[in-house]
Amino acid sequence: MLRYPCLVLDHDDTVVNSTPTIHYPSFMKTMAVLRPNIQWTLEEFMGYNFDPGFEAMLNQMLALTPEEALYQEKVWKEWCDTHHPDMFAGMDVLLKRYKQAGGIICVVSHSSEEVIRWDYRHHCGFEPDQVFGWDRGEGKRKPSPWPMQQIMEQYGFAPEQLLMVDDLTPGFRMAEACGVDFAFAGWGSPVPQVREFMKKHSTFFLHQVSGLEELLWV
Repeated sequence: MLRYPCLVLDHDDTVVNSTPTIHYPSFMKTMAVLRPNIQWTLEEFMGYNFDPGFEAMLNQMLALTPEEALYQEKVWKEWCDTHHPDMFAGMDVLLKRYKQAGGIICVVSHSSEEVIRWDYRHHCGFEPDQVFGWDRGEGKRKPSPWPMQQIMEQYGFAPEQLLMVDDLTPGFRMAEACGVDFAFAGWGSPVPQVREFMKKHSTFFLHQVSGLEELLWV
């Protein structure tokens, strides 16, 4: 029996190990052109994604112009088209089992819907029931509660019937605003300040994918 009939998942660094293979190398490729003095390590890049967050990192820390921001997005999309990350070990098995048990899988992510659906088809053989990606636009992306509210309204779920799983704070903030339990995907984030925050604020702090599987069944 499922403890939570609806699983709301982040995508990058929660389901797929994408920052080391997609986001970080494409970002550094962009910086080599736009800001050659930026020589961040992977951990530094992941830390800035946590605080101040990706959009603030681009707009405030790096002060990208609108033209430069479009170039950054172009390089990232091109990298996504030619590089595909693996799912974390055991994640595909977990998602297939959860789906077969009748669970609803929704994805709320800052990645694109096209990329998310491709990853699920490739690794799991099915697509999520709902995807709320970056494409939804400002105001409809986490940490806005809008995606979670849409899921609850469409399926008739009460907050206690959903579990949000994410490696960063936008998912936590969205879940918190809606009264939904939050599980930290600790397998996807080695950054100390992220882990310290999540230990204090998450409903569940998970170290391994196996911990999520144990949590989902009663």
